[in-house]
Amino acid sequence: MNDFYELKIAGITRKLKKIKINDDLTIASFVMLGDTELIERTAEELYKKLPEGIDILVCPEAKGIPLTHVMANKLGIDYVIIRKSVKGYMVDPLIEKVQSITTREPQIITLDGLDVVKLKGRRVCIIDDVVSTGGSLKAVENLLAKAECTIVAKAAVLLEEAGYCEDDLIYLEKLPVFTSKKNK
Repeated sequence: MNDFYELKIAGITRKLKKIKINDDLTIASFVMLGDTELIERTAEELYKKLPEGIDILVCPEAKGIPLTHVMANKLGIDYVIIRKSVKGYMVDPLIEKVQSITTREPQIITLDGLDVVKLKGRRVCIIDDVVSTGGSLKAVENLLAKAECTIVAKAAVLLEEAGYCEDDLIYLEKLPVFTSKKNK
């Protein structure tokens, strides 16, 4: 098996290390953190695809945060980060359970009550780096429903071919997964 997958996106090429998740599944590890050129270029391409009328961006931590920051700056709006644990500074946090393809145990995501106030009644766009099965995305949507805002768009740099099949996601490229059959 080749140890890398070559990704061509937004006019640039990156070699992604293949990581074995379990005996049957290997993924190409896409990490934007620290890659300024990749963040800037993909933000520009996603920005072009977003609908008008977005009031605020929402991003689950952590790898999509710099992307969300650049996109918020381009749109001239603010953003809110959904955290993976309750922090001591949070006031009346909302909590939702989530199971991700890249984590072994169920986790939680949480939204500070102060951010809930910012989101209530607003038109939001969810931004992430990669959508795989859609489990994390669904948990974010459930959390935002509790915050009483309207999701007008969902966008990610990559759609991983791991099961999310809704046609409501804005994305730049598909990223293959490698099952035991594909690994041979």
